[in-house]
Amino acid sequence: MKAMVYYGTNNIKLEEVAVPEVQPGTVLVKVKYTGICGTDLHEYHKQGFSKVPMILGHEITGEIVNIGESVSNYKVGDRVVIEPIITCNECSSCRKGNYNTCEHLQSYGLHHPGGFAEYILVKEKNLVPLPENMSYELAALVEPAAVAMQAVKSSALKIGDKAAVFGGGPIGLLVTQCAKAAGASQIIVVEIEEKRQQLALEMGADYVINPQKEDAVKRIRELSNGGVDVSFDAAGVEATFHAGLSSLIPGGELMIISVFTKPVAYNIEIQRLGERKINTSRAYKNIFPQVISLMEKGSININPIITSKISLKDIVEQGFNKLSSSKDECKILVSPE
Repeated sequence: MKAMVYYGTNNIKLEEVAVPEVQPGTVLVKVKYTGICGTDLHEYHKQGFSKVPMILGHEITGEIVNIGESVSNYKVGDRVVIEPIITCNECSSCRKGNYNTCEHLQSYGLHHPGGFAEYILVKEKNLVPLPENMSYELAALVEPAAVAMQAVKSSALKIGDKAAVFGGGPIGLLVTQCAKAAGASQIIVVEIEEKRQQLALEMGADYVINPQKEDAVKRIRELSNGGVDVSFDAAGVEATFHAGLSSLIPGGELMIISVFTKPVAYNIEIQRLGERKINTSRAYKNIFPQVISLMEKGSININPIITSKISLKDIVEQGFNKLSSSKDECKILVSPE
């Protein structure tokens, strides 16, 4: 089969590799689409999380073409999305049901072969069924939508609350949609790029602020009449951390979603004096079926973030390089065909 094999920083090659053989408890899925995640992009430019060589890609959807012994809930021809998290089932987090904070957490596409290939072999427990009326393109967004929904669900946001979202990339835009679905009365998105500002408005933002043109904290406080109840950091840099915390009303919450690649220094008095909370969200747990249901009903509309669909052979030039050089792109889906 064709697969994009990652060998380290800026080194990925289209190769012919053997189709995986099914084992007991596993299924072989013919990949339809795999989304390029920010993690894939970071990994391509600087190896960090993944083993090498590795087939990247963890936002995966496809059709089952073979099943192993003891697989009981699926059959050949079933349409599925893959929840890529692999856990130990033994650590304290796993025993409490918080498998997203597993001490030995791994993932398809980082530690085990992922979706930038024609086929992927996965455990039955990592499959989630898709409704017949959901397109494979939309299904490829279930995984990032789950990240966003988990963050909103885990936050202090209540119906009628005001929210600010820092970062208008795919996760920030999906958080905007989920916050709207959760009943936020006002959503303010902070984003530099014009294309993503437009997408933010389309995804449910009431206002968009360009922090290069105006003081984001001051403007948020003006628009929200004193500050927001919850800020979501989907950018992961010190500037957005500070702005997110400073935009809160007393007692408000900063929810951190993005990966921070560098440490952050801050004055804890800003937090203490207003009893502001800092919370974090990692990946997701037991939420894929809810995400699919809301997508199917149209309660969350995530189609707008799909900006391109490309072939596997074009993943470097039309995928990684384009996402790095053009902020007009948001979510690029890769097809092995």
